[in-house]
Amino acid sequence: MDVRYGFSATLTARPGLGRQLTELLLSGLDEGSPAASEHCLVCLVSRSASHPDVVHVVEGWSSEEEHYRVFAGQAAQALVVRVRELVAAQCGVHEASVRRP
Repeated sequence: MDVRYGFSATLTARPGLGRQLTELLLSGLDEGSPAASEHCLVCLVSRSASHPDVVHVVEGWSSEEEHYRVFAGQAAQALVVRVRELVAAQCGVHEASVRRP
């Protein structure tokens, strides 16, 4: 499968919660979680070395439709609620789709 849709986001956790936010995002890779879907082909989560409450997320999906289908599910929505509780600011979200002839 090829990556046809992806996004990246930079999130700033509430003060002192960068590690907890990172761990929560990585839990999205657990069995039954959104990033464990066969359609999530890439999931990178990292923390800034100089600003430990800044977390970067990059995901690559087989299609935009699969991404939105998975994130409409109950497990993904529950994860999103928990992430929002830890986030002080969302610094940027970038989406990209690959169209091939």
